[in-house]
Amino acid sequence: MAKHKYATSPPNLTGMPPGVPYIIGNEAAERFSYYGMKSVLTVFMAHFILNQSGVLAPMSPNEAYMYTHYFVFGVYFLPIFGAIIADGWIGKYWTILSLSIVYCLGNLTLACMATSWGIAVGQRTMLAMGLFLICLGAGGIKPCVSANVGDQFGESNKHLLSKMFGWFYFSINAGSFISSLLCPWLLGNPKYGPGWAFGIPGIAMLVATLFFWGGRKKMVHVPPAGLGYLRETFSKEGLITLARIAMVYVFILVFWALWGMSNGAEWTLQAEKMDLHVSWLPWVNISFSPFHVSAGWGLDLLAAQVQTANPILILIFIPLVNYVIYPLINSVFPLTPLRKIGIGLFITALSFVVIVWVQGQIDAGLRPHVNSQFLAYVVLTLGEAMVSITGLEFSYTQAPNTMKSSVMALWLLTVASGELFVGLVNKWILGAGGAHKISDYQYFTFFTWLMFATAVVFTVVACFYRGRTYLQTQQPTLDEIATEPILHGGTPS
Repeated sequence: MAKHKYATSPPNLTGMPPGVPYIIGNEAAERFSYYGMKSVLTVFMAHFILNQSGVLAPMSPNEAYMYTHYFVFGVYFLPIFGAIIADGWIGKYWTILSLSIVYCLGNLTLACMATSWGIAVGQRTMLAMGLFLICLGAGGIKPCVSANVGDQFGESNKHLLSKMFGWFYFSINAGSFISSLLCPWLLGNPKYGPGWAFGIPGIAMLVATLFFWGGRKKMVHVPPAGLGYLRETFSKEGLITLARIAMVYVFILVFWALWGMSNGAEWTLQAEKMDLHVSWLPWVNISFSPFHVSAGWGLDLLAAQVQTANPILILIFIPLVNYVIYPLINSVFPLTPLRKIGIGLFITALSFVVIVWVQGQIDAGLRPHVNSQFLAYVVLTLGEAMVSITGLEFSYTQAPNTMKSSVMALWLLTVASGELFVGLVNKWILGAGGAHKISDYQYFTFFTWLMFATAVVFTVVACFYRGRTYLQTQQPTLDEIATEPILHGGTPS
């Protein structure tokens, strides 16, 4: 029997596994890095990028939109290959660790754009190289992290799984919230600028990698299962299952397209044309913060900081939806995962109704207050709580036990496809020579009607969906299979 350097099965514990803090700490730092970098990416391309002579040469807003969405597409498309590498070749731990190093190299490349040699090479070239490396790193890591933390639990402490995933999800949003405030402030402050705005996320990713490596002896390292699971995936039953799930994912793709517009791209540039002075925080009295604190106890937000409303609100809406909204709706008619998703799609469309209204005010020459866009974030986040979290539950229960990783990669592909869709729409709008074919008001109106139409069609399709629920406890273990003939008076074959 081969001797393994690390534990390959969960220890018999009733409490939290010792490797969990390292995984959650790693996730918080990695999400700080990713969302911090992403929060300044569009603004950097639209306002700060230089040519090789060191002269300001920004992209047009739609070009910045397009490249941002293409980048996120890469991050969420590559999990397909990350799942294959982890499950079929080197395992989850080594996949996460090795690709975290690639991720760090991408962050380093972005941070070096502000150096003299980075400008000489070309900031656009450095940007493309850095984003490509981050796509490889983040895309490979994403399908492995949640599965790796689940690997730490066994029968003795499986009752703690829900609590652990709560902290896991909290770490994601905590990292996102802090970095989405800090990095835009670093970018907009002449004392720091792009070097710090991209450098701090790089340091966070290095910390995440070292933290994960530091917990290697505490974690369970489940060995790779080989490529046998691919045969199951591409079998007749496997393909039918994937097609059935993909029928639902087509509609969720549109949700992710609109959600992506609110986090770092279109909504951010709209916020630049709004009144960003907030005066409803009378308790703010600090001499150093990532805001410009003005007289009257108010503060002036940066446009890229407005999106931090999303991670704060999602932490509020998770318990509100689960313990208040769902029970109230369920008292009227039974809720299923597909019904929750359908309601969430309609709510998402309503958030864009607010955005269209805001854009109409801007086009009329007014400067609406940022609270108007905050209302859109409130509505959108409520939709996210119903679509995104329920979608994860749906993905897990509908995936056969041998195809969990494949279906999770397919789920992440819906995010990638949504970003690609918006990127292609922006490319069409940009037109030849950079001339816009439609106005911003028409642009947001198009996506509003698209979301409403998607929600209506999804409601019809969901009525005819007939799936199966797969849970790990439904399949007997190998020991149970071996002893089953004896239990029935037979002999093992």
